[in-house]
Amino acid sequence: MPEKSIIDAGQGFLMSSPEFCFLQMASRMSLVELILLCFELCGTYYLVDNAPAKRREAPLTSVAKLRAFIETAPNAPGRARALRALRYGQDGSASPMETMLAMLLCLPYGLGGYGLGWPKLNYRVDVPASMRKLADRTYCECDLCWPDAALCVEYDSKLYHTDPERQESDARRRNTLASLGFTVVTVSRRQVMDGGAFNRLAHQVAKKTGKRLRYEDPGFTRKHCFLRDELIALMHASFDYAE
Repeated sequence: MPEKSIIDAGQGFLMSSPEFCFLQMASRMSLVELILLCFELCGTYYLVDNAPAKRREAPLTSVAKLRAFIETAPNAPGRARALRALRYGQDGSASPMETMLAMLLCLPYGLGGYGLGWPKLNYRVDVPASMRKLADRTYCECDLCWPDAALCVEYDSKLYHTDPERQESDARRRNTLASLGFTVVTVSRRQVMDGGAFNRLAHQVAKKTGKRLRYEDPGFTRKHCFLRDELIALMHASFDYAE
């Protein structure tokens, strides 16, 4: 068993470390499930059975820590699948829908994604001192951000859809990002669930990031729909936070 597989949970209890848990699950989960687990362990939310996802203050681990741990266990069951999942897992997701958006847009064609470059999740964009008069804040955080393309994709959670204060804050944040030269694309849950609408979104992101989509239909569309359905089935109760 690799070093640091078991950690002290306090009050006389021991438990598997996040890294050991991920490795253990690699022989029990599908590749898509394992990628989801990676996002969850490396993000600031956690899934709850038949209930909205909950927030956590900080990630339990990181992609780099998971990879380093697994590389010390050369004969562990599921090791190859775990390392493959880590090729696609990302740090910093703050919600299941951010994870779903990133996977649908960026996983390779063979897994049903559009093969776009991976964004930075909850990326911090600082407002330069010279532009502080144009903004009401010193920085913005973007759900999915491609900094080199000055593109942000924001998920519009239904929980905040009717919250006037949240709407106003989001509008000011989008205006700040626009003043900094960023294009901000807002995505609703309906767009994610609608195949045609999501295809248009993927083409918009591809154009802004300089990616030429080369998938072949009808095979790709079948794989994409299968991936979306699998993600919905795995996370259907957890897309939004409880208030």
